[in-house]
Amino acid sequence: MLAGDMDFGIDPGVLRRLAAELKEVAGLGVQLGLVIGGGNIFRGISGSEKGMDRSHADYMGMLATVINALAMQDALESVGCKTRVVSALRMEQVCEPYIRRRAMAHLAKGRVVIFAAGTGNPYFSTDSAAALRAAEMGADVILKATKVDGVYDKDPKKFADAVRFERIAPMEAFKLGLKVADATAIALAMENNTPMIVFDLSVPGNIKRVVCGEAVGTIVTTPPAAGGTP
Repeated sequence: MLAGDMDFGIDPGVLRRLAAELKEVAGLGVQLGLVIGGGNIFRGISGSEKGMDRSHADYMGMLATVINALAMQDALESVGCKTRVVSALRMEQVCEPYIRRRAMAHLAKGRVVIFAAGTGNPYFSTDSAAALRAAEMGADVILKATKVDGVYDKDPKKFADAVRFERIAPMEAFKLGLKVADATAIALAMENNTPMIVFDLSVPGNIKRVVCGEAVGTIVTTPPAAGGTP
């Protein structure tokens, strides 16, 4: 997403737009934790598919997320939004190490916290890192910002009759073979009863719309028990 229309790198225009939107949402009193990937620079799984050692490639991907996190921090602070980057890989010269209680303190003080370097372990995706940090921070919801406007029954780019789900249960998505998130992320979210909303980040204003409860994207959550709150 940060690459914009480019094949590689960081688009400053995209950074500025996202920073402005995130500042507006933070101004509503919402505590924001961002988990940023590194696919615009290097994706570990892609490197391993081309013959690299998987662990080595994944660590390179984690370093790419730190670059993106620092860029996002710079953009946020340029618009007056206090931000902290915390990394699962220690590199104190550029950011803080991830310490759960310290990250929670930053959120409580109204700072946007950017979680970099994934989980700090190879073989785990950005989705898994987001679900893990959401559980550790006690998040109300995971917002999975992508380039598609939700979860479809089939690829909307290939099939004109693809239908978007407004709400779907994680297990139903598994049975249908839908690529909502990786299995570890879904399992963590289910175990902690954390709903996930998949929405299109490329549409200006969508972050605020989702946070304010508008019907944007697809909600991935386990249906409530009979008689429970929907």
